[in-house]
Amino acid sequence: MRSARIALCVLLTSGAVSLSPATASSTSAAPSATRSAFALSSTAFADGGVIPKVHECTSGGGSDPGKKNESPPLTWSGAPSTAKSYAIVMRDLDNSNLIHWVIYDIAASTTSLPQNVDHAYRPSAPTGARQVYYRGSASLYGYQGPCSPSTVNTYEFVVHALNQASLTRLNSSSSTRAAAREIDAATIGSTRITGKS
Repeated sequence: MRSARIALCVLLTSGAVSLSPATASSTSAAPSATRSAFALSSTAFADGGVIPKVHECTSGGGSDPGKKNESPPLTWSGAPSTAKSYAIVMRDLDNSNLIHWVIYDIAASTTSLPQNVDHAYRPSAPTGARQVYYRGSASLYGYQGPCSPSTVNTYEFVVHALNQASLTRLNSSSSTRAAAREIDAATIGSTRITGKS
């Protein structure tokens, strides 16, 4: 009986020793398998912070000279290596996810947008990009800033990495919802920030 117990202890001890290299290798493999995360930021506001007035809409009837309806600067990094283009969708999360801005066909080599992208179907920068026509409190191509004068709403900016270089099914008369559906269908990764206004 004593010899059987000793044999069992030896067996368990050797089993524990044989398991430890596997445990060690899986632990050491984890850092090499980790890659940088897809991340988005803006020099205009911190994630969850207040969006400056210069980025608020000018169509609310007010005369505040600080409001200029300029899109904020955005920068992203760590996107999937297989991304063929990018698209950005901005929504008002407190107003039924109303879409305020869609810009797409952003070249895969692009990692940022400047402040105040042109209000045009084909803006001058980034080269090759296209924007959807906004129909709401204003009628224009591209960015429509926060328009919530009586409440503080949360606005979400999402950069989508896409599996297509161009969303050829969209054109100058496509709606924001149609564009969002096409973008969602082609998305292979995304990152977001929010701001309050």
